[in-house]
This record gives sequence, C-alpha cells and structure tokens, in this order.
Amino acid sequence: MAPDIEARKADTEAHEMATNVKKEPEYLDFVQEATDSEHQMSLLQALQLYPKAAGWSVALSACLIMEGYDKSLLGSLYAFPAFKRQFGMEMPDGTYQVTAPWQAGLSNGAQVGSIIGLLGSGTLAERFGYRIVIMGSLVAMIAFIFLMFFAVNIEMLQAAYILVGIPWGVFQTITTTYAAEVCPTILRPYLTTFVNLCWVIGQLTAAGVLRAFVGDAGQWAWRIPYAIQWAYPVPILIAVYLAPESPWWLVRKGRLDDAEKSLQRLTSRKMQEVARFDPRKTVAMMVHTNEIEKAQVAGTSYMDCFRGVNLRRTEITCAVWAAQALCGNVFMIYSSYFYQLAGLPTEHAFSMTVGQYGMAFVGTLLSWVCIVYFGRRTLYATGLFTLFAILLIIGIISVTPASAGSSWGTASLVLVYTFTYDLFIGPICYSLVAEMPSTRLRPKTVVLARATFNICGIIDAVLMPYMLNPTAWNWGGKAGFFWAGSCLMCAVYMYLRLPEPRGKTYGELDVLFEQKVGARKFGKAKVNPVSGSVEISE
Repeated sequence: MAPDIEARKADTEAHEMATNVKKEPEYLDFVQEATDSEHQMSLLQALQLYPKAAGWSVALSACLIMEGYDKSLLGSLYAFPAFKRQFGMEMPDGTYQVTAPWQAGLSNGAQVGSIIGLLGSGTLAERFGYRIVIMGSLVAMIAFIFLMFFAVNIEMLQAAYILVGIPWGVFQTITTTYAAEVCPTILRPYLTTFVNLCWVIGQLTAAGVLRAFVGDAGQWAWRIPYAIQWAYPVPILIAVYLAPESPWWLVRKGRLDDAEKSLQRLTSRKMQEVARFDPRKTVAMMVHTNEIEKAQVAGTSYMDCFRGVNLRRTEITCAVWAAQALCGNVFMIYSSYFYQLAGLPTEHAFSMTVGQYGMAFVGTLLSWVCIVYFGRRTLYATGLFTLFAILLIIGIISVTPASAGSSWGTASLVLVYTFTYDLFIGPICYSLVAEMPSTRLRPKTVVLARATFNICGIIDAVLMPYMLNPTAWNWGGKAGFFWAGSCLMCAVYMYLRLPEPRGKTYGELDVLFEQKVGARKFGKAKVNPVSGSVEISE
C-alpha cells in the first residue's frame, strides 16, 4: 500500500501546485505561446536551443548498446565453434551443436529477466525518478557480467542471462521515455529513434568481436567477448549521475521550480535569450497537459492504462512494439547461425553478419532523412509490407534445389531485410511507442508495450531454434513463409489502427485521443490544446 499512498500524496501536491499556476492571469497565454513555439521551431533552432537535451538523451540511450551487444552475441555464439564445443553436444559427424531446447532456454531466460525488470522499472521510475533507477541497474549489470564471464556450464550461463535480463528491462523503457520527455516536438523522433542506433552499434560491435575470434578454438574466444561488456557501464553511470531529471516527471511530482531548473540545464543559456525561451511557459504547457490527462484518468497505476481513452493508446503502443518481434526480425538475431546452416563457411557467415549490421547502421541514419519527408505511420506500415515481400522470397528460394547460388542469394536477402528493417521498423518503433501513451502513463504504458514485445520474443526464441536447428524441425529458409504471414498481419493492423503523431505536441495528441479521432485522420487534424477544439481538413 505504501507506494499507492506515496503516489496519491504526490498527485495531491502536484494538483495543488498546478492550481496555483493556473490562477496566474497569463497561464493560458503561456500554454498557447509554448505550444506555438514548439510548432514554429525548426530542426536547426531546436538543436541550437536544446543541445544539452540531445547530449543527455544520447548518453542515457547508450545503455542500449549493452543489450544490443549481448543479444546479438548470444544469437551468433550458437554458430561459434569454441562456444559450441564448450556448451553444445557432439553430433554424429563429430561437430558440436547447442541443442534447440538450450538455445530457446538461454534466449528466453534473458526475456524472462527483462519482463521482471520491466514491471519493476515502471513503478520504481515513477516513484524515484529515471536517473536513480538507471544508475542502480548499471551497478547490477556490472555484477551480473561476472556470471557470464566465469560460466563453467550451460546451467550457470542460463542463470546469468536471467539476471542480466533484469537491468535490460529497465534500459529498454526508461531510456526511450527519457528521450521523449527532455526534447521539443521537432527533436522527438530523432532522439527516440537514436535508441535503435544504439542497438545497432551494440550488434555491430558484437559481430566484429566474434569475427576477430572465430578462428580461435580456446575458451578465451567466447570469454573475452563477454568481458568486453565491462567497458560500457562505468562511463554511462557517470553520465547518468550528471544528467538532469526529466522535467515532465518533476511536473507530475508537483516540483515545478525543479522542472524549470531542469529545462535550464537542458537548454543553451546563450540561445535562451536569442530564442526568447521562457521555461515558465514550457512548464505551464506541461502542467496543462498533465491536468488534461488527469481529467481523462485520475490515476497512474497499471490498471489506469486500460481505462477510458488510455485503453486505445495502450493497445496501439503494445501492438507497435509487438510488430517488431512478429515481423521476422529473428532472422537477424540468428543470422550467423542461419548463414552457416544455409551453406556458407563459418568465416564467411560471420563476415556477412558484420556487413549485415553495417547496413543496419546506414539504414538507421537514413531513417532520419525519411522522418523529414514522411509520417511515422506511413514509414511503419510501408516497412512491414516490404518485409513481408522479402520474407516470402526467402521462403521461395528455400524450396528450390540447394546450390552455392541459392545460399548466397538467401544470405543477401537477409542483408536487404536488415537494411529495410532498420530503415523503417527498428527506429520508427521507438518514436511511436514514446508518442502514443499519455505523459502521465507513459512509463507504465511503455513497460506494458515492451513486456508484450518480450512475450512475443519468447515465442520467437522458442520457435526459431526449432525451425533452424538440424536436431529439430530443420526448416531453414522455409521459416520465411511463417514469418511472412505474421508480418502481413502486423502490416494490415498498422494500416487500420496506427495514428500519425507527426508534428503534434503531447497536449494535442491528448485532445485527438479524447475526441476519438480516427487513426487515418490524425495527420489532417488541427488542434487547439487550450480550447480542445479539433478541425479535420479534407
């Protein structure tokens, strides 16, 4: 009961502070001016005014480099000779394989740990703030890496992945939420999609490290890649300690003076005068948005995510993140193993993986160009329909007679898939899941969405090893047919249900959801956040 009492007390204090602010005669003018300022701000002006916000967001998002590194590492280690010899079983032909049940167990152990971390992070972050929870998770990460490095059997490695998954769950949501809350509307898609770039950097690093050790048959060939993870937490921990707290979180706690101070730290003091930036106006806009959302749903519990207009917002957020796991992205995670089973030599398989994540890096950078010209809804739905076509072709190639050409053709299509995924799906997802929830329920809605993703990831991690492993179903490229069907269903859903948040402030999105505007009309809607009126241009 203590957390509930604490939350109600904070809500009461926040409401009292908001009431005092609303009594000021210029309050509504401040709200309108801050909203207009966000709409009129160009990308360059936003970067000049909010350079510190961008920097702190990038620093906290770097937590995801560790998860991207480790998840890619595990999927690739299933094809790694030294790892298979240590943790696998000998096959009749003298080679070694980590069995499908243990592959599923290791991957699912990390997912289960992540779900535990996710559910805890939503409550802890709302109570203690984002910085404190991230710092505690980084310290835990340092400790849990020891279990990976010193693992002597697969059971110990299983325990390590469950424990490491707990801080992963924290990083998966709080970094995205923080990025969404410290920047203006124009920077929102760039800083939230940067989270995906951190994933790709981690994946690319893991692929490069394993390629360097692929010819080493000793135990250090797999222990050193695990040890490299210790290079990340300490510098990130220092950055998080120095970072300002989210002003939105401070507003929800009624700490309006601290919210103004946070905005001062997130913006350039020099540009504040040039841009005539007044943190009081921005805080007034945050208070107004918070009050609108309190009128819709008073509480901030997990149950409130399923009440009133927030049910629709939660459904969409969960579906967007689930689509990441259901569109066939396991082909990327198991790419080295898949390349090897498709007939490529081990060295070539790991070289292809390095190239694959290099293309992912380029795709993520190009997605920032696409964001300028296209809406997030358009990019996400288009990406899913494109991935459906690629997966279908992978499946068709797999039923043709096996040859060197078909092996390289399949491998090349996985590269094309990766580029397409990181151009449309990977980065855009993070922007959407940060924008769909209300600001009051964002931490918990994002937790529920990521938990949905992880549950889908558990399904992936159970099915894919059996689909690929020679000791199980041995489908190989025929798995493309299965994931093509799953991807098509996701694409149709996004076309029918996903709204367009491009160019809308959080207050404007609240009004659109409150008035039950259809998904395909969001992009054409003009909103007055003060009066709550909506005009749909035809």
